[in-house]
Amino acid sequence: MTENSLAITKFSDLANPTRFLALSQRLIPWMGGITALCFIVGLYLSFTTEGDYQQGETVRIMYIHVPSAWLSMMGYTIMSLSAIGTLVWRHPLADVSAKAAAPLGAAFTLIALVTGSLWGKPMWGTWWVWDARLTSVFILFLMYLGLIALNRAMEDPGKAARLSAVLILVGFVNIPIIKFSVDWWNTLHQSASVLRLDGPAIDPEFLRPLLVMAIAFTMLFLTLHVMAIRNEIWRRRIAAQRRLAARLASREG
Repeated sequence: MTENSLAITKFSDLANPTRFLALSQRLIPWMGGITALCFIVGLYLSFTTEGDYQQGETVRIMYIHVPSAWLSMMGYTIMSLSAIGTLVWRHPLADVSAKAAAPLGAAFTLIALVTGSLWGKPMWGTWWVWDARLTSVFILFLMYLGLIALNRAMEDPGKAARLSAVLILVGFVNIPIIKFSVDWWNTLHQSASVLRLDGPAIDPEFLRPLLVMAIAFTMLFLTLHVMAIRNEIWRRRIAAQRRLAARLASREG
């Protein structure tokens, strides 16, 4: 058997919901432990660094706001990859992954909006401005809510999966707009200061806790995502058993 066929076989094995449940059951405790450790280190660094000479203690909001903003985009990117898996490869867990990621993405987007508002008030003198970055992130939040509502409103899981996948891919155009909005338009929001071609523009004293907190938040997202996928698999199995029991009961009646 060639290496490519082995890789395809392993991918197919992971696509099996039963195998995924078994693997995730072993991984979740480790993922949770790593998440807790990263948060302990990240929070310690966040509260022991000096305040910024301009922003003072409010700079510490950055350690929550920035990772949440990153995850708001990462969550939608995961949903977009899952949507491709649904439409192209008919991956058994692709729709489950997208559906499980939507509430998490919405939650982190809301955190990014709220913490950004709290950070913006002392820095800009206002809670909110309709500039390109803030508006595009708010639109992302509405997109998350719309997809969650769509999945709950449609009774046919297959039809809901296909329609959601198409809408997710159409909405992905908003992700590069969010990322590059501060470069394309003149906004109050500062330009990119971490992911830059010429290197981060943040002082290492602030960059270290920010990166650790980013890892912690990412691990939290992935852990919750795996747990949500498990819950969705079990929910669908229970629903299928109930439908089967109802059909059997109707036949007997």
